[in-house]
Amino acid sequence: MSSVTVASKIGAKSRSVTRGRFALFGLATVVAATVANVLVYYLGAVIVGYDPLFVILQNAGGTIFFTIPAAIGAVVLYAGLLRTTRRPERIFTIISAVVLALSIVPDITYIPTVEGSSNGQTAVLILMHIVAAGVIVGMLTSYSRRRAS
Repeated sequence: MSSVTVASKIGAKSRSVTRGRFALFGLATVVAATVANVLVYYLGAVIVGYDPLFVILQNAGGTIFFTIPAAIGAVVLYAGLLRTTRRPERIFTIISAVVLALSIVPDITYIPTVEGSSNGQTAVLILMHIVAAGVIVGMLTSYSRRRAS
């Protein structure tokens, strides 16, 4: 009986270390995606120049505000997939591709109707979606590859 107790304590400890590691990795993913999008925001400001009437790109705060919850949602989803599926990276990549495609739809359909919008600003918004998705998918799927090796 005591050997079962010891084994379960060891298993619980290694599981909590794995959770802690993933939590740090998830936080790093959120930060990396946010920083990458802020860089795109500032590069876009230099290259495209934002119209002051275009509220969506008025400052970097909007970029941060929309990137963080999306990245956190992705980390939570991937954590669930790690626990419940054998191929979390494949499933997550497919889900992410669908979500990316759906997230671009408003940029193409709604954003052009917003006062002050331009094709350049719309392209920057779409690029932000692609950059965030690339960073998030790249980092999170690398976690399971590291874990497997």
